[in-house]
Amino acid sequence: MADKPAAKTSPRTTTRTKAPGAATATAHQFKITLDSSKPPIWRRIQLASDASFWDLHCAVNDAMGWEDAHMHEFQIGSRRDGLRIGIPMDDGSGWFDDTDLAGWEVPITTHLAKPGARCVYLYDFGDDWSHSVLLEAIVPREAKVKYPRCLAGARACPPEDCGGIYGYTQLCWALANPGKADENIEELLEWLGGDFDPEAFDASEVKFHSAKRRLKALREDMR
Repeated sequence: MADKPAAKTSPRTTTRTKAPGAATATAHQFKITLDSSKPPIWRRIQLASDASFWDLHCAVNDAMGWEDAHMHEFQIGSRRDGLRIGIPMDDGSGWFDDTDLAGWEVPITTHLAKPGARCVYLYDFGDDWSHSVLLEAIVPREAKVKYPRCLAGARACPPEDCGGIYGYTQLCWALANPGKADENIEELLEWLGGDFDPEAFDASEVKFHSAKRRLKALREDMR
């Protein structure tokens, strides 16, 4: 299910400030795991340490294989009372007022400064794809290496709008048991075209798209 569209809203556009001591000569190494996926769907990526949470959003989205077609947010601390970082809206509708900070304004080092730090990345407020984000290490950046980059991972990203982790579990069962799925899953299988392999993933095929261009496009769309 898709979340409520935000066609007439506009994100705040205040300038992001750099966190004190943010290291430009290092990279943050993250492991991202899709919650409740069995076997786990996960990715290991590296991202320049001076990146923002918007940059991290774009990197996670690309590494996982999502289409960036829905809203997102990072949750720092508890889901109920913690800080939320994403795309805040200023139209007073109340729909996205829970998001406290704009991702492009917040350096990742302000909340993910040391190995072992964690947060939650939520994608698609309808299907509710929750990802555990773990900062595994901070490593020296390598010369002539373009960041972000994907180092490893396992299993394919679920299809967009397949009904969250429950719908995806049903989909995988149907793929393993042809002819036994109910009508809704059969329709989803037909929509996929029968060429979805849950086990397929190749880190070398991950393509990262420009976070700056995506932010520019977002601002234009929200005018």
